[in-house]
Amino acid sequence: MNERRSGMIAVTGAAGFIGSNIVWELNRRGRRDLLVVDVHDSDADNANLAPLDYELYLDKEAFLAWLDQPENVGRLETVYHLGACSSTTETDADFLDRNNFGYTRNLCRACLAAGTRFINASSAATYGDGSQGYDDDDGAIQDLKPLNLYAKSKQDFDLWARAEGVLDRIVCLKYFNVYGPNEWHKGDMRSMVCKGYEQVVAEGGVRLFKSDRPEFPDGGQQRDFIYVKNAVDITLWFAGQPNLGGIFNVGTGQANDWNRLMTAIFTALGKDPRIEYVPMPEHLRGKYQYHTEAKMEKLRAAGYGRPFTVLEDAVADYVQSFLATGLHLGQ
Repeated sequence: MNERRSGMIAVTGAAGFIGSNIVWELNRRGRRDLLVVDVHDSDADNANLAPLDYELYLDKEAFLAWLDQPENVGRLETVYHLGACSSTTETDADFLDRNNFGYTRNLCRACLAAGTRFINASSAATYGDGSQGYDDDDGAIQDLKPLNLYAKSKQDFDLWARAEGVLDRIVCLKYFNVYGPNEWHKGDMRSMVCKGYEQVVAEGGVRLFKSDRPEFPDGGQQRDFIYVKNAVDITLWFAGQPNLGGIFNVGTGQANDWNRLMTAIFTALGKDPRIEYVPMPEHLRGKYQYHTEAKMEKLRAAGYGRPFTVLEDAVADYVQSFLATGLHLGQ
């Protein structure tokens, strides 16, 4: 990394999936001067954080209070803000407005006032059904129509940052379908690599939704799947680009279907594929994305040139090194 080394690095949502992967990679790059932030009163008994090294743990409210102290406000060189309620089925709009939008807005203001680099997790869920495309153009975000309240909370911050004239001074990353180690705690929001692996081990096969659109075969619904190690590399890259701001996609630029993803799991386990197709649940009809594919030209033009891990290789690494062993990053 080429970012300035004037102070600590903060990672919010650090006990979570992408957050703990960021902490692990920072450790791997030699950084231990980290402030990690999450929702609990302490870091006790958190399996994702336990093997990792950091200087200070704070819960999310204590972190804002910590930033209010004059002696602390200038200590941070970069804040990676991954903390949010990420449930796409959350129905409490007021909670999401406070927890996702309001908290992010307040943290962004504090970082800008202190001259701290602010790198924020938005979401590809803001693109809705994809009818407006997946172009990370800052000037077109008002046309997007998120399909759920979680996505709206992310969209609200992106729009606020643009309206306030600060979007070019921060980075908002639209993560597509990220999968990889340290996501066990996410329950039903785990990736299909994790859930599919568990189905194969327990039942010998996996279940996918049937398609209710004629242009897509069963299991042919497509997503831009990106391995978490690639997503983290992109995220950390921005810390070394202090004059670069705006909205950027974090995907691979290549859509793959569920059938290919599930077949990669079977291959990693040395098994023949066995896939069953089940009806699309009623509550998902009309709200299910059939195709996502990040436009990556903006990131590439900005100077990020590293290749992405081939899907089969990434799935094999995840399945064999983590899912089959039960290991967390750093163990």
